[in-house]
Amino acid sequence: MGLSRKSRRSLKKLRGNAGDLWSEQREVLDHAAAVLREASKQTGEIAKRDVAPRVKSTYEKRVQPGVNAGVGAVRSAADHTKTTWNRAVIPAVTGAIGATLAVIDVARDNGRVAIHEASRASRELGTRAGQKLGIIEVKPTPGPGRYIAIAFGVIAVAGVAYAAYQTLRADDDLWVDDEPVEAPVA
Repeated sequence: MGLSRKSRRSLKKLRGNAGDLWSEQREVLDHAAAVLREASKQTGEIAKRDVAPRVKSTYEKRVQPGVNAGVGAVRSAADHTKTTWNRAVIPAVTGAIGATLAVIDVARDNGRVAIHEASRASRELGTRAGQKLGIIEVKPTPGPGRYIAIAFGVIAVAGVAYAAYQTLRADDDLWVDDEPVEAPVA
């Protein structure tokens, strides 16, 4: 298929734009992966810095004496540890994971929109090139003449129908009965 220089330049430019888009999306996904790695590091640091000392102090203050005191103290320590875990660790981890997933979703949506726009533009460019080369037929668009002709046809049909109605209706008032002819008076 022989394309004009302009069409080839347009296709080459579109191909370059698609390549740029692909590399940008790779960068975004790499950045999202880096954010996820950083979030996991932060979670580990939070666990070491905040959670481990709390667990250790809870163990030293509640579990060790509880072992000596009995099962009631152990239950209390377990409840306190569970509460600390639920209030400190889980929200930090879920927040980091949620932020990372949001970044990945945004990158994925941007990629879909860009790919859709690129495919639409290439489809239009290909259609125009095909029409110029005579490969694709140009479909005529209906002009106002088509609608004017339809209106005249509807008016003509309505006129014929009205004339037929007037001709065939049974109207008794239109007929005059013949009067009998009387003999002349002499």
